[in-house]
Amino acid sequence: MRSLTLLAAAVLTLSLSAPIAAAPATRAVANERLDHALLWGRSLDQITAAMTVKLGFQVAPGRPQDGLANRYVRLDDERFIELLALTGNGGALDPGAQADQAQLHGGAGARTFGIHTDALEAVRAALLAQGQKTTPVFSAAADDPDGTGPGTAPRWSLFVLDPSPLSNHLFYIHYPPARADIAADRRIARVHPNGARELSSLWLLSADAEADRTQLAKLGHDRAVPVRLPQIGARGYCVAIGPTQLLALQPDGDGAAAQALARGGAQIAGIGIGVDDLARAQRRVERGYERTLTRYAGLTGASFLAPSQDDLGLWIEFHQRGKSAASCGAGQAAAAGAKPGR
Repeated sequence: MRSLTLLAAAVLTLSLSAPIAAAPATRAVANERLDHALLWGRSLDQITAAMTVKLGFQVAPGRPQDGLANRYVRLDDERFIELLALTGNGGALDPGAQADQAQLHGGAGARTFGIHTDALEAVRAALLAQGQKTTPVFSAAADDPDGTGPGTAPRWSLFVLDPSPLSNHLFYIHYPPARADIAADRRIARVHPNGARELSSLWLLSADAEADRTQLAKLGHDRAVPVRLPQIGARGYCVAIGPTQLLALQPDGDGAAAQALARGGAQIAGIGIGVDDLARAQRRVERGYERTLTRYAGLTGASFLAPSQDDLGLWIEFHQRGKSAASCGAGQAAAAGAKPGR
């Protein structure tokens, strides 16, 4: 399936406020969560080297698909990062890949992400009833080598919101239980030298965070908390997607986020990764980048930012696993008595 350098400055803080009041969700969003992001490299070997040698992830093989090739960073709860690159063989690209490449032009970065749902057809019907526009549901081929064979449920099914109401491209996806050998391989692929366990958040960066927050509320994801990310010079909202977080951000002054937006337009600017042992992860990334990194108080508690922007076109933020469970830092905000910041 196709699916989808900055050093953290001195001690940094994150300001939170009480959750934003929003209209009731227009549809049920039970059992939804972030599923994966599509992360393009300048080549598949380039992005694999960055993810493994510099950042300490294990990268699992994918399969060639016409004009692109892919690999995977597998994480708990079947979340993952899909690594993609053009093959240069002149093969065709699907419309989603074409849309990404129209913005990336062969460079590194991410512009598309997916939300997992257990009720794909019902979600699509509800969104269509709201006036959203989507593609039909399409699925993995019956002869998919990683599927369970003809006459069984396809390995994956998804639909795309087209055009996307958000600043980045969005699809909803569902999987039946994986084949036993595939499931076993994935368990092994989730063991990472840096101790990574969970994909906890994605950071959508655009010129208008409020527009993304409003559209997410219309999609049913209306639990939002104002946040400020001084580590990249951004502010906006943290929106809960089940146990995961989607940050809708815009630049806050002339910092790294403003530079990234000017350089690449609307983008997925960061990925939050929960790890078993933050000190171990920090040692591994510091060794990979041969520099000292500074921790700061992030949305999920103590965190550090990998200087991965040049390699990946986005930042990777590492934090202690499980800290994202509090609804977008609401508990932390209450404890801190934080005020809305601008």
